[in-house]
Amino acid sequence: MPSFNSRSVLITGGAGFIGSHLAEALLAKNYHVTVIDDLSTGRFENIAPLTDHPNFRFAIDTITNEVVMDRLVSECDMIFHLAAAVGVMLIVEQPVHTIQTNIAGTEVVYKTALRYKTKVLVASTSEVYGKGNQIPFSEDDDVVLGPTSRSRWSYAVSKMVDEFLGLAYYREKGLPVVVFRLFNTVGPRQTGRYGMVIPRFVQQALDGEKITVYGDGNQTRCFLHVRDAVRAIIALSESSEADGRVFNIGDTQEISILNLARKVIQMTSPEEDKYQDPDERIQFIPYDQAYAEGFEDMHRRVPDVSRIYETVGWESDCQLENILNDVIFDIKQTSGGKIAVPVR
Repeated sequence: MPSFNSRSVLITGGAGFIGSHLAEALLAKNYHVTVIDDLSTGRFENIAPLTDHPNFRFAIDTITNEVVMDRLVSECDMIFHLAAAVGVMLIVEQPVHTIQTNIAGTEVVYKTALRYKTKVLVASTSEVYGKGNQIPFSEDDDVVLGPTSRSRWSYAVSKMVDEFLGLAYYREKGLPVVVFRLFNTVGPRQTGRYGMVIPRFVQQALDGEKITVYGDGNQTRCFLHVRDAVRAIIALSESSEADGRVFNIGDTQEISILNLARKVIQMTSPEEDKYQDPDERIQFIPYDQAYAEGFEDMHRRVPDVSRIYETVGWESDCQLENILNDVIFDIKQTSGGKIAVPVR
């Protein structure tokens, strides 16, 4: 194990989309990085380029394995807890897995961290704001959730429990804990497998398929490049003023899902098709068909990021077009760089 002359960190879920980018950034800052991931949703390919780095280690296991977690935490001085069930599709289809992973796994992280007084940065989500309509969402806003009969809300509740527990460990036991709520983080390596909208749209467009928009497409979202998200997470980890607090991490530029689909079509179309009507390639799918009967979605989701700016001076700087360019390039690279003939 490397000496503690430089910081040694553990990233749970580090083979995932955000975790792998975080691992890269920390290695570039001369941190010693250990990743634990059971590869249920993470991919080894995300961290394969890092395995030869002298300051990188990887353990294939679940965070509920308390023996393994004890050993790894004893050898680090900070934990970035990103392991979680993610993606609306997975959450709706596997609510038991969602609740068990997000609550039981996080409890192991806190208990083990307390044993060694190790600082924890825990990833939460904009989902915790539920059906609130006070825009933009501020960290101390009240929340409104749907009924327990809708599995869609199990993810929000499980992450709220993670937050409550982490802040309780901070107040009652003195464990340094920072909670950060991510708003629609996107970029290279993100998969559309579990319903993530931008990689799904880009893959459909490059495959020449119809772009499937759920609902009427008028719901709006704000998208943040993973590079900006990682920069924010690291800044919070290096600030003692962040301990015991909750922070939004997101961009504030809104776009409707329908206009996002149009933009993806235009940016992926061959030159001869640039002036075709993009709406011809959009197919609307009711929520009940896409997910489950009674599925509820939020019309708008916009973060208030004044707290993180005031605390660590962070703000996003990557525009949506740059994000889409990066995702398009990444998916082209992994699929051989071909653009299919669009469906008419």
